[in-house]
Amino acid sequence: MKKINKAVREISPFYVMELVRKAQRYEDTIHFEVGQPDLPPAPGVKKALLEAVEAERFAYTESLGLRALREKIAAHYRREYGVQIDPGRILITPGTSLAFMVAYELLLGPGDRLGLSDPSYPCYKNFAAMVDARTLTFPVGPHNDYQLRPEDLGEAKLDVLHIASPSNPTGTLYRAERLEALIRHCEARGIAFVSDELYHGLVYEGRARTALEFSDEAIVINGFSKYFCMPGLRLGWMILPEALVRPAELIAQNLYIAAQTPAQYAALEAFDYAHLDRVRKTFRERRDWLYGELSQLFTIDAKPDGAFYLWCNVSAYSDDAVAFSEELLQRLHIAVTPGIDFGERETRKYLRFAYTRSIEHMAEGIERLKQYLKG
Repeated sequence: MKKINKAVREISPFYVMELVRKAQRYEDTIHFEVGQPDLPPAPGVKKALLEAVEAERFAYTESLGLRALREKIAAHYRREYGVQIDPGRILITPGTSLAFMVAYELLLGPGDRLGLSDPSYPCYKNFAAMVDARTLTFPVGPHNDYQLRPEDLGEAKLDVLHIASPSNPTGTLYRAERLEALIRHCEARGIAFVSDELYHGLVYEGRARTALEFSDEAIVINGFSKYFCMPGLRLGWMILPEALVRPAELIAQNLYIAAQTPAQYAALEAFDYAHLDRVRKTFRERRDWLYGELSQLFTIDAKPDGAFYLWCNVSAYSDDAVAFSEELLQRLHIAVTPGIDFGERETRKYLRFAYTRSIEHMAEGIERLKQYLKG
C-alpha cells in the first residue's frame, strides 16, 4: 500500500473526540469534555427544517449559500455591531471547520507561516498542516490575560495571524483596544488577519467586538453550532474581503459544492433574539455555578468572559493532566479534556471543563470530585 501523505501523518488527534468515545463505556458518565450545547435552538428552527424536508428542498444551493440566509446574517451584524456587510461577501459553509479550511487554502501555501496563540483550538494547526504551512505559536497566559498583544508577536515573520474571541479553551475575550492593536500590527506588516468569532453571543462580561469593526480586510468566521445551539446541522459562515469572495467561492465549489440545503432553510429561523437571550443567561448561570465550585479545588487564572469552558490548573494533584483525566474517567466516570489538546506550553498542568450540561448534571460530578480529591 502506498504511504499516506506526509501532511496527514503530521495531524495530531483531536483528543476530546476520542475522549467522547471512551466516556461512552460508562452509563453514568458526567460530561465536562465536549463543547456542545445541550439546549435546543429557537423553536422556529425545527419547524423550518421539517418544512424544508417536506418540501423536498434537497437540491444544491449556490456555493455562496442561500441569499436569504446571507441577508439574515448581514442584518445580524447591523444589529449586534453596527457594521454594514454586503451579503455578497458572506460564504455559507458546512460548519466552521470548512470555513477554516477555505481561509487557509486562500491564504497559506507550502512553507507559509501561521501565527496562533498557545493554548488555542487544536484543529487550527492541523488544518495548516493540510496545506503544508508552518505554525508558529506564541504563549498566552496570566501575564497577557490569555490574549495576544503586538509585543508578543514582535517582528515574527507571519503570513497569517489567527485569533479566537472568546477563545477555546479559556473563554477570554479580546477587548476593542487590543483587537484593534493586533489588526493594525498585521496591516503594517502585510499579515492577513483571521478572527474566529464562533462564541460571539455567549459573552457574559464586556461586549464582543468583531474584527470587521476595525478592518474590511479581516476574514471573520462564525457559525450556528454554539450560540444558536445547532451543532449537528453543521452550518457556519465566513465574511470575506471583497477581493477574496470569488476565489473563496471557487474553493467552495470544489471542496464541498454547497452547505446542506435543509440546514440553511432551518437557520433562517435561528435569529430569535428572545430565545438567544435565554440561552446566554442559562450558560452564564452555569458558568457562575461551576466557577464557584471548581475554584475551591483548582487554580483558575482566567475567569471566562464568554464561551462555555473553564481552564483549570490541576498541578496541585498531578503533573500530568492526561493521566489525571484518564484517572477521573476510569475511577469516577467524569469526562474532562486534558490541556495538551490545546498546545504545548504548560498545558500538561491543565484540564478544560465544559459547562454544556445542566447544573444538576454537573453537581453530581462535582460531588464525586470533591469526595475523591479531599478523601
